Amino acid sequence: HNIRFSVIPIDGSKHIYINFLPQAYDPRFRMKTILVHYDRAPNSPGANDNSAAVFQVLAFLERLKTFRTAHNMRVFFTDGEEMGAMGGVSDQGAYGIAARFKKIGIMNDDVMAIDGCGRGDVLVISTTGRKSPGSEIFKKRFNNLYERTIDLAREVSPQKWVTAPVPYSDNAAFIASGIPAVAVTMLPREEATALMRNVQRDKSFENALLNHSVANTDLLPMTWRFMHTPFDTPESLTPESFDLMEKFLDTLARQKTVAL
Repeated sequence: HNIRFSVIPIDGSKHIYINFLPQAYDPRFRMKTILVHYDRAPNSPGANDNSAAVFQVLAFLERLKTFRTAHNMRVFFTDGEEMGAMGGVSDQGAYGIAARFKKIGIMNDDVMAIDGCGRGDVLVISTTGRKSPGSEIFKKRFNNLYERTIDLAREVSPQKWVTAPVPYSDNAAFIASGIPAVAVTMLPREEATALMRNVQRDKSFENALLNHSVANTDLLPMTWRFMHTPFDTPESLTPESFDLMEKFLDTLARQKTVAL
């Protein structure tokens, strides 16, 4: 497909960085960084976690070739995301990328982790990170990114978007490094509705969700219960998810927010 890339080895992980031409960037506007992990949990086909998003972003890269104006996209296919679930945030592959960003002073990109976007018709913008400890500057930057991500979801899917706590993806590594990052995922409508209802009904549910300690797993969306199991198969994916993510990513690429 003639997609130019570099392999970036960090701490045993091999991340793939997409090399765009210089004319893809305009310093007057904010940079947009996409994180999409390509590793999968052991003993799982990993169709939705996270092969679907990988294919969605690869198709997006093909479409970006036709863009006639700067899109200001950075794209990383990250390795070792699942290590965070087994260990801690510092074990996550993207932690090394976040550390590099921090070292060279990239603290305020629009960073989005695209994860689990192959099943459902509702965009879910993760609220995870809004309560994270950090400086006032971090909180202000995070809320700014969060609100603009909601605006983007509202634009591309006016009747089918929600905000909800989502277990950490690659966004965890960036948040832990003091860099705002928002996760974007998808759920079928009935699962998204049930998730929001459970969060509102039980104030302890959100913390249990983020700590992977929900006692009654029946309360979790079926889509999430499939993850890390043999049931995360291509047959569980839905075509409308790919159509919606195409629209989301293309609109993100065209978005121009003035850099301040």
